[in-house]
Amino acid sequence: MAFGTIVPPLTPFTDDLKIDLKALKSGVDYVVERCRATMVIAAGVEAQEYQYLSFEERKTLIKETIDAVDGRRPVVVGVSHPSFRIAIELAHYAEQLGASAIQLLAPLKPTGGTPTTAELVRYFESVARESNLPLMLYLNAGPGADVSVPATIELAKLDQVKYVKESSRDVTRVSRLIVEIEHAGHARYFTTLQLLLIALQLGGSGITLPPPAAEIARLAIDAFEAGDVARAVVLQKQFALFPARWMPYGLAAVMKAASAYIGIQAGQPYPPYAPVKGDDLNALHAYLATTVLSQR
Repeated sequence: MAFGTIVPPLTPFTDDLKIDLKALKSGVDYVVERCRATMVIAAGVEAQEYQYLSFEERKTLIKETIDAVDGRRPVVVGVSHPSFRIAIELAHYAEQLGASAIQLLAPLKPTGGTPTTAELVRYFESVARESNLPLMLYLNAGPGADVSVPATIELAKLDQVKYVKESSRDVTRVSRLIVEIEHAGHARYFTTLQLLLIALQLGGSGITLPPPAAEIARLAIDAFEAGDVARAVVLQKQFALFPARWMPYGLAAVMKAASAYIGIQAGQPYPPYAPVKGDDLNALHAYLATTVLSQR
């Protein structure tokens, strides 16, 4: 795998808040065919809104995503849960369905306080011992723990951790982790959209982000790999305002509105959270018209 995009398809819901399986299939096809995802994430990141699902619905989302990918790309299954026992149960389920890897969020300490490095290592080791699948360490402070740089390096050294996905926008942190994780040979390091080009230049492996931003990212990586850095910069600049200007609505809401703009129906955000609407939606559409998403 050269520079890659790891893409989580959005989760569309019907009016009665069931997973819209037909729309999910269309969204997965878009992620595979247009975004040209290197790997697909099933029910793994917060923008996929899996947190609102029951345990059985979450399993359905995992299975239906794997079925929709239909072997066209490796699938990484999100197994994150505060309880390592439930994470293990989901890991076993992912393995049964033919997943290529599992993704596990470094958890908050549900009883309060910050988890120590030793506690985080024990948590990941507890899951890794029970699964044969490679593990993607997922770092996202807020939904998960705010893991220090030294603790992140220790987790990346675990034998089964083959990938690190981090949501930090801190270039100092990102650059150090690329050197101490990727360059040191512990795991492949994936950043988030604001730092894509910087991460590529520093020797990181790529990016994890939802569609349709993932289509822009894929084109930026293509340009960088072709040696057209000027073109890569132009594409990276499209992330300067998108999605940041509309983030008060939340990432899922912005990406669902952007998907609808290009004709990929991903439904509305899970209630009670509002979709991008009114003047804000008009402004989003006007901005998207200036990006490569309008040149399709």
